[in-house]
Amino acid sequence: MTDAFNDADVESIQRWMQTRPDTRSVANFKPGPGIQKLSLRFDINQLRQALVDCLANLDYQGSMQDQGFASIPVTQRPGQTTWTENDLSGRYWIRGDDRYVEEPREELVPEIQFSELNPALKGSYFEYVFEELASRFPIGRTRILSKSQYNCNSWHRDPEPRLHIPVVSNPGSMFVVNHHATHLPADGSVYFTDTRGYHTALNGGDNNRVHIVAALAFEQITK
Repeated sequence: MTDAFNDADVESIQRWMQTRPDTRSVANFKPGPGIQKLSLRFDINQLRQALVDCLANLDYQGSMQDQGFASIPVTQRPGQTTWTENDLSGRYWIRGDDRYVEEPREELVPEIQFSELNPALKGSYFEYVFEELASRFPIGRTRILSKSQYNCNSWHRDPEPRLHIPVVSNPGSMFVVNHHATHLPADGSVYFTDTRGYHTALNGGDNNRVHIVAALAFEQITK
């Protein structure tokens, strides 16, 4: 080579090469805009045992451990006996292609209607979790959501924020809200996630990820 080319880009890269990335803290929770840890905690061993019992006793969860996305309802409308796909998902907005145009998907689900515990979970630790949450916040649809390995949700926004309680996780399981990404350890913690902003959940680990997700039934965004 002759004289080395030098400009601001070269100098910037040279400075970067004098450092090493932080590869330790990514396995922990880091709060940020739209995602915070609450003081409320639950017993992680009882959460996991309740999940084992739930999967053994309920006959409508399908192959929850293997599906890319699967859902078991914790709450329901009073007297509800069947759940539509829309019940288990509900309205969200997405920019799904290279037009960058935001479009609504599915119908709006009034979260406040989902005020009753799923009778199949009565007497379980999930009932205790629901009661503790509902004594503090207006709780709507509460679901047990499973995400298989190497899988990602759509990049979308919802009409309301959510609470997340990780039950099974791994360091490759991440939650992203707008421009902030972090790991939510399954240690009994409860996390507020402002899913009114664009967000996604991804599982880049070797085992499945299971969260309890409770919608906060405050006034919903409608557009």
